[in-house]
Amino acid sequence: MEPITLTTERLLLRPFRRSDADEVYAACQDPDIQRWTVVPSPYSRADAELFTEKLSPGGWQDDSMYNFAVVRRDGGAMTGALGINRRTLPGTYEVGFWTAKEHRGLGYMTEAVRAAAHWTFTALGGDRLEWRAEVGNVPSRAVAQRAGFRLEGDQRSGLLNKGVRRDTWVGALLPSDLGLPGVHPYLPAKSPTGAPASGRTGRSTAP
Repeated sequence: MEPITLTTERLLLRPFRRSDADEVYAACQDPDIQRWTVVPSPYSRADAELFTEKLSPGGWQDDSMYNFAVVRRDGGAMTGALGINRRTLPGTYEVGFWTAKEHRGLGYMTEAVRAAAHWTFTALGGDRLEWRAEVGNVPSRAVAQRAGFRLEGDQRSGLLNKGVRRDTWVGALLPSDLGLPGVHPYLPAKSPTGAPASGRTGRSTAP
């Protein structure tokens, strides 16, 4: 897929550029980003160059992952990074993100995740967008919930981070959660009372 740019009220989600390496390197010196995400630790300038110059463009080229620099429209300061990754099951994607320390608490990443989710369902033909984070990563969970993700439970040993397997929280967003049609019909499992367990009808469309 050709790289594209998404626009929100305050942000641009654009492909990474070679010139972004300095800002990525600076942001990823934050101990919280190194602790809670799978970025290398310690994080070197070479890691930032690999990410911006090779891994991110390569993901667009082979349709495996779509990484966006999340920047402010009123000056271009980078607030964070967001990626949409393909999962094995057709139509299923996963979102991952980090926010630079000085831009946290302003709702930027929630705004970016909502825009990326809409793009995933409309441009990529996604039927399910997953979010997962290590148990204890409360800020990431808050972003996911504000963006509309429904928490689905825990996964034991669901994440491999720097050679250690860790438990994760898992959530998902469906097209119908955003009032969008899905590619395939969706038939939710029924609860013991006979009602759909999700509280929705059996099609992936807006109620």
